[in-house]
Amino acid sequence: MQKLFFPKGNEAIICSFGNNIYELYRKMQEMDGVGDVVSILREKSKDKEDNPFKDVVSSSDFSEIYLFFDYDFHNRNYTLEELNVRITSMLSVFDNETENGKLYINYPMVESIRYTKLLPDSQYWSYTVSRDSCASFKKISDSFSDYQSLDFICLPSRREPTESELLRCRNNWSLLKVQNVCKANYICSGQNCLPDTKESISQRSIFENQVKKFVNSGKGCHVGILNAFPLFLYEYFPS
Repeated sequence: MQKLFFPKGNEAIICSFGNNIYELYRKMQEMDGVGDVVSILREKSKDKEDNPFKDVVSSSDFSEIYLFFDYDFHNRNYTLEELNVRITSMLSVFDNETENGKLYINYPMVESIRYTKLLPDSQYWSYTVSRDSCASFKKISDSFSDYQSLDFICLPSRREPTESELLRCRNNWSLLKVQNVCKANYICSGQNCLPDTKESISQRSIFENQVKKFVNSGKGCHVGILNAFPLFLYEYFPS
C-alpha cells in the first residue's frame, strides 16, 4: 500500500505491536488509560537493533497515527462481553489520526483481505464467519480464495515492479476498496452500495452494527467478514 499509494517524500514508520488489541488495552490500563501508543511501541522496541523509534521523542513527532488490529473474537481469555467493552473503549480513545491515533478493525482478522472470489466478488456482502470457526479462519480463507497468495495485491519485494504489476495491484486494491466499503455500508445500513458519506461507515458504527446484527443477533455468534485496509484507503483516497 505504501509503495502503491503514498509519495516517496512522506516519511512513515511502520511497526508491528506483536500482539492483539486486548494486550494493547491492558498496556494502556497500566498507563491509567492514556492512549499514548507511541510510548508503548517505543518501550517494546528499545532493545531492537532496527528500532524505528530511536529518534522519536513523543507521539507529537507524528502528524498522523493509524492502528490496524484484528477483532479476534475467538479470544478465550475474556468473555465476549469483556472483549466488546475493550473494543468500545479503544475506538473511543483512538478516534482521530491527528491526536491519539485512529483505530481500524479487521473482522475477524487480517486474513479477511484474501476472503474473496475473483474480483469483483458480487457475493462479498453476504460472507460471515462464526466465532467457533474463527480459530481456523486462516485456513478457511486460504481454501476459499480464488487467489493462491497475496501476490494479487502485493508488489515484488526484491526488484522494481513492472508497469503491468503496478497496474494489476492498483486495480485489485481499487476493487477490494469498493467491495469492502459497500460491505461496510451493508453492515451499517442494510444497503450493499457505496455510502452517501464516509461518516456513515465509521469504525465505531461498523463495530456497533457488527455486535447488534451479527455477534448478539441470537442467530449464532458470527461477524460479517470485512477488511480494514481497503476502508482506510477509501477514507484517505475517496475517489
